[in-house]
Amino acid sequence: MGGQAWSGDAFQNLRATRSTQTRQQIFTNSSLDKTLDPKGVQFRESRDSDVHPQTVAILVALDVTGSMGTIPEILVREKFGTLMETLIAHGVPDAQVMFAAIGDHYADTTPLQVGQFESGTEELNQCLSKIYLEGGGGGTGKESYSLAWLFAGRHTSIDCFEKRGEKGFLFTIGDEGVHSVLEGATLQRILGYQAAEDTPTEALLKEAERMYHIFHLNIRHGQSSNGIEDQWKKLLGERLINVDDYNNVAEIIATTVAVTRGADITKVVSGFDDATAKAVTHALVKVSGEIVKHSEGIMNL
Repeated sequence: MGGQAWSGDAFQNLRATRSTQTRQQIFTNSSLDKTLDPKGVQFRESRDSDVHPQTVAILVALDVTGSMGTIPEILVREKFGTLMETLIAHGVPDAQVMFAAIGDHYADTTPLQVGQFESGTEELNQCLSKIYLEGGGGGTGKESYSLAWLFAGRHTSIDCFEKRGEKGFLFTIGDEGVHSVLEGATLQRILGYQAAEDTPTEALLKEAERMYHIFHLNIRHGQSSNGIEDQWKKLLGERLINVDDYNNVAEIIATTVAVTRGADITKVVSGFDDATAKAVTHALVKVSGEIVKHSEGIMNL
């Protein structure tokens, strides 16, 4: 997938249309869309093409429980354009983005939804707008973000890694901690496995890290949640990105990718308004420092 080219003009037309629509008019699905069903999927592929000869795979997994449905709405209305155009402007012209949605495998009927790796304006829009905003969650302070790691590690095939030895990028976004295990019965139900063992979160993270730089954007909702942050720090260290304003998610993702691949963070954020530039720089201060420590950041972070 991902053979189409990004069009800024097409995005501006789409943005104008979205500005008059309600959330219900954009997200019309009341159950899992068959095109986003992970069951039985062997691979989602990010492939080089004449249009995109040096692809970079970027998987963005959005928490759609409770109030977190606001972020997919912001992205589909206006910010996935910011994501793509920032990447293109700062050394990542062949980005292929796959949007996924995460819930709670203990409480939700649809804890994992997976799109395709895409670059085209309409294709990205379609993937986002097909997401079922279940709005559930189990009320335990934890969600199933590790489903994104499992899917990335076992069910994606990406040319940036397989041809060039360059890792892709995986971002989970949410405001909770992560469940400590995925049970075999869960994997049978969600992914259609014939048989599966219970797998700890740490093991799933390691599987995905073979091919992806992994980050988590912790949405603070204006306040610190130390218990949640402590768990994520143990898992990801400086790759935990605390976000005080979820309106900046697209800018943070694009800047993280661009800086990891060698861009100057000062130049990247200069394209944002002053408040956004300050917020993105603050959110990434530890992450960008960690990147700088690795002179071969694309390979080794």
